[in-house]
Amino acid sequence: MPLIPRGASRRRRGWWIVGMVTAVLLTAAVALTAIAFPSVAATACPGCYGLERLQPGVYAEPGLAPAERRHVAEVVEQANKRVRDFFGGRASTPDILVCLSDDCYRRIGGGRERGIAVLNRSVMLSPRGVDPVIASHELTHVELHARLDGAKVPQWFDEGLAVLVSDDPRYLAPAGDRCLLDSRRALPATLGDWLRAASADPRVYAEAACQVSRWAATNGGKEAVLTLIERLSTGQAFPDIQMPAAAATTG
Repeated sequence: MPLIPRGASRRRRGWWIVGMVTAVLLTAAVALTAIAFPSVAATACPGCYGLERLQPGVYAEPGLAPAERRHVAEVVEQANKRVRDFFGGRASTPDILVCLSDDCYRRIGGGRERGIAVLNRSVMLSPRGVDPVIASHELTHVELHARLDGAKVPQWFDEGLAVLVSDDPRYLAPAGDRCLLDSRRALPATLGDWLRAASADPRVYAEAACQVSRWAATNGGKEAVLTLIERLSTGQAFPDIQMPAAAATTG
């Protein structure tokens, strides 16, 4: 048996200790993430939270009846189509986690919302959000940020665009000037301000949708939106696109 120099033995022992400490820290970090941010952990490992794969990129709670599985698949297909049709394709491929029971949604970190985009990479849908409108709204957030490539937009634009792409009848008229609630004021630009405003009055979604839809109608429709996103992704500053109340009634 060859002799191992004492210095080499110490180095190996040192690397072993470093490896063990690293493993412990990584395990602790994963555990803390699962406890503090279950939605992040669930989207990273749906199976770890009891969800089963229905199709590529789509996970749902187990034990669904065949009709429920078909409903989930139809909702996802219709939502993806709305996003794909507006953007002319897809730059994002988010996983979609679907719960048809409140217990399932709580387990994966959901709250009272109908749906949510997690870290602009995945989407979670609650039992009240298994609907093409809600699903396409959240998928739009993911698609927008994939195309922005790190660039920032005001939160009101993010939300207004999601309402427009999802064609949400709660906040948009069916045709013509689509504003249900005219908006002259500056809307919340940060996520925190937006969440506070929306909690106090959900009609802020209609105001944001009004401003985005009127700007798009005045400047060339969805092509203008796509051009704006492309310019923002190259580093250009976000312009002031808020519209006066009487503008963009045609076009």
